[in-house]
Amino acid sequence: MNFIGEMAGLATSFFFALTSIIFASTGRMVGSQVTNRIRLTIALVYLVVLNIILFREPLPFSAESSRWFWLSISGVIGLSLGDAFYFQSLVSVGPRLGSLLLSLAPIFGSVIAWMFFGETLTVLQITGIILALAGIGWVVMAHEEPPDTPHGHTRLGVFFGVMSGLCQAIGLVLSKQGMLGNFPPFQANVIRILAASIFIWIWAAFQRSAGATIRSVRGNPQALGLLALGALVGPVLGVTSSLLAVQYAEVGVASTLMALPPVIILPISYFVYKERIGWQALVGTILAIAGVAVLFLV
Repeated sequence: MNFIGEMAGLATSFFFALTSIIFASTGRMVGSQVTNRIRLTIALVYLVVLNIILFREPLPFSAESSRWFWLSISGVIGLSLGDAFYFQSLVSVGPRLGSLLLSLAPIFGSVIAWMFFGETLTVLQITGIILALAGIGWVVMAHEEPPDTPHGHTRLGVFFGVMSGLCQAIGLVLSKQGMLGNFPPFQANVIRILAASIFIWIWAAFQRSAGATIRSVRGNPQALGLLALGALVGPVLGVTSSLLAVQYAEVGVASTLMALPPVIILPISYFVYKERIGWQALVGTILAIAGVAVLFLV
């Protein structure tokens, strides 16, 4: 059986787990909003170069206008608005609850894909998704946050978290629409990143923070190096893998496999950062792995 979509979903989680560690460092150096703007801009440069090498054109100008429309809207909603909501959620309710709310994306994605594409999931697939999401939730809730973690307006933070999951789901569904007919994921990604980059820089100009963003990075070359690495791992390799996943697998299955970074980060936290791993996190990891195994048995 062909598991291209499922394998791409798992690869996405590995890339996003790595990039979350990288961008956590840059966020402390230059701030989350600066990180978001610069990572997308550097990723756009990477993708333009890759498209020249692979397809001999910087942007897919030969693609139909309908593809440009769906993929551009997908980029703005999924990469710009979705990440903005997620960052605000992290500020308001902390990383634990914010990550948990983001993991609602597979549920939203399944419903939206069913409504617009008629995608239906088998009983085994639904079982696998439930097991995986339960495991992810258990791992996230078992993680102890530092006592000084900022928490603001909880209700607003929960709203931002739910919206981040919804935006991510909508972005994936619209991406699938834009890639119908086996459109190459690298070309789809450059359209999404281009639209998202234009949107966030227009918004930065509106907020009069564009100049401050550039000055922050110019004054911190170490952060710029990490941003360049993170842009390659996340927006380029990670997002391209996510597009390949939704192209070959059901949106609900693909987005579930892409929600595994909290589980994947556990061994990194244990071996690299020497953090203690409780039994709750281990049980959650086992549940998540069981859910993934069920998805591969379908």
